[in-house]
Amino acid sequence: MDGQGLAAAKAAFEQADYLETLALLSPLIGTATDTAPLVLLGEALEKLGLPGEAAQAFEQAAPYAGQDTGKLLSRATALYVQAGDDDRAQLIGIKLLESMPDDAALAYSLALSFRRTGAMALADLVKHTLANSDDADHLKLAGEILGESERDPSALTVFRKLAAVFPDDPYTQFKFMSVARDFCDFEAIEKLEQANADRLAAGDLSALEGETAYSNLLRCGDERLNRLATNNPGLTSPPSPAGNRQRRMRPHPWGERLRIGYLSSDFWSEHATMRLLQSVLEAHDFSRFDVTLYCYTPPHQSANDGNRSKWGRIVSLHGKTDAEAADIIRQQNIDILVDLKGHTGGSRSNILNQMAAPVQAAWLGFPGSGVNIDCDYVIGDRIVLPGSSRQSYHEKFCLLPESYQPNDPTHRALPPASSRQALGLPQDRFVFAAFNAARKISLAVVEHWAEILRHSNNSVLWVMIEGELARSNFLAAFGKRGVGAERIIFASSTGYDAHIARLQAADIGLDTFPYNGHTTTSDKLWAGLPVVTLKGSNFASRVSESLLTACGLAQLVAATPGAFVDLAVALSQNPDEVTRLKLELSQNRFSAPLFDAERFCRHLENGYAMMAERAKAKLPPDHLDVPRLPVRPVPFRGERKG
Repeated sequence: MDGQGLAAAKAAFEQADYLETLALLSPLIGTATDTAPLVLLGEALEKLGLPGEAAQAFEQAAPYAGQDTGKLLSRATALYVQAGDDDRAQLIGIKLLESMPDDAALAYSLALSFRRTGAMALADLVKHTLANSDDADHLKLAGEILGESERDPSALTVFRKLAAVFPDDPYTQFKFMSVARDFCDFEAIEKLEQANADRLAAGDLSALEGETAYSNLLRCGDERLNRLATNNPGLTSPPSPAGNRQRRMRPHPWGERLRIGYLSSDFWSEHATMRLLQSVLEAHDFSRFDVTLYCYTPPHQSANDGNRSKWGRIVSLHGKTDAEAADIIRQQNIDILVDLKGHTGGSRSNILNQMAAPVQAAWLGFPGSGVNIDCDYVIGDRIVLPGSSRQSYHEKFCLLPESYQPNDPTHRALPPASSRQALGLPQDRFVFAAFNAARKISLAVVEHWAEILRHSNNSVLWVMIEGELARSNFLAAFGKRGVGAERIIFASSTGYDAHIARLQAADIGLDTFPYNGHTTTSDKLWAGLPVVTLKGSNFASRVSESLLTACGLAQLVAATPGAFVDLAVALSQNPDEVTRLKLELSQNRFSAPLFDAERFCRHLENGYAMMAERAKAKLPPDHLDVPRLPVRPVPFRGERKG
């Protein structure tokens, strides 16, 4: 090898004369069996902004590098990723993982490539290596991957590290809080909430911009503050008052039938929303209403779902931009577009910000104001949307007379009760059931549930917590509050029929707050299980009161946290009253308004008609109070009464 030539090339490189470096290296490369000229070539090419060519040089040098072979191949992998050559990067990198499974730099390069090519199953090969790194870029990428895997305990580790690295970034802090909720890490939640409370007390409200609207509802019952949680990245074009007026005043061809469009990604039978809604859709009076479902449901969930054809005409929005989707809705002359998602996962509420329909309403999916979504109305009832809430909403209220939540008495399973023995429940204990998602279990809920257990010695708490880490954290929180592990019985998720059957084995359901059980509460009531709840201060915290009132059990709504504890304890000591409540609930199932889908549909249709009447007259939206229909003289499904 020409030592003088290599020395001259190194000198040129140190002087940043990279073209001269290449010229001096050229006669040394052809027959090189040493790493030095090839590595220098790669470094010069990298400096010149030629990552693909640099990667080739490092790959060529690797066989001669001895112990440094893996290091050079890892560098080549990173440069191939930078050059966009994912095939070559993955070919080298995946093989290299066998000898370097814990190399964070290699894992980072491969993860970038896997995500770019959509190979998310392969990303699982490297996510835990990234999670164990302390490099901020590695942790950010691990967070993106693990954010799509709610059950992976590594997510808690990653976001804890990121929160420590970026203590002043509200987006990172609130993401850590969200993940901590999923894993019942109440110690972390307490510290994060205290830090947030200190900022609010000092008058700093800006941090709330880093929190999603949904996550904010899980911990905050203040409607004024709920509006400030605006980290909803899907909303790319916030509406303006001028745009709202322009949309409403556009010429529109009203027909004899009202054209209603429902917008959602949840149009499949097994989704919780459709367990509530499908009988209402089927009950629409098609002589008065033309119903279209604007569907962006994932194809693997909607495929072979025979019920979908009964719900209305289905128009797929897959592959359409928000502007294109809005154009389709306008071309089909939809009179009232109803968004069933709001600020929830997978939402495309931004379609409403493209002037899609003369009347736009929010319903069911998100229990609050759709900040930065162009809606005229939010559909609720007098309990979830009292007059005092109006100042916290840009939407006008369309108030249904009994409950805002639809319920399905036709397709919903109602199997016989499972036995306690089969479920592993004690025969001689009072069983409180709490099957809400773990993220809804707030610090206040932990305190009050623990107090209930301390004052009702013969009781157990039957709670649906998934995963070893979350269960361990949950037990630790209750142990800290004087409740032993023997008082907690964990349940896992199961099929819907089995879930309704097992609910009937419990004595009383306990609610969560400030985010109540919504579908969870209605499932309990459908199964004949009374639920004790707390009177709320915003939409999300008033839902169970609405449902209990609509099935004739308003006495189970406690006015204060202390009264919530007292009521639950009193019921645990009065089995006759529990039996009476269950009998009353069973008798009301097919006569009270809550599960009367046809009656609910008529009220909803009357609300739509009232919205349309104002729009046709070119009047601005205003609060609407839908009149109550006469009480039914007989049960609406007498053949299944009781």
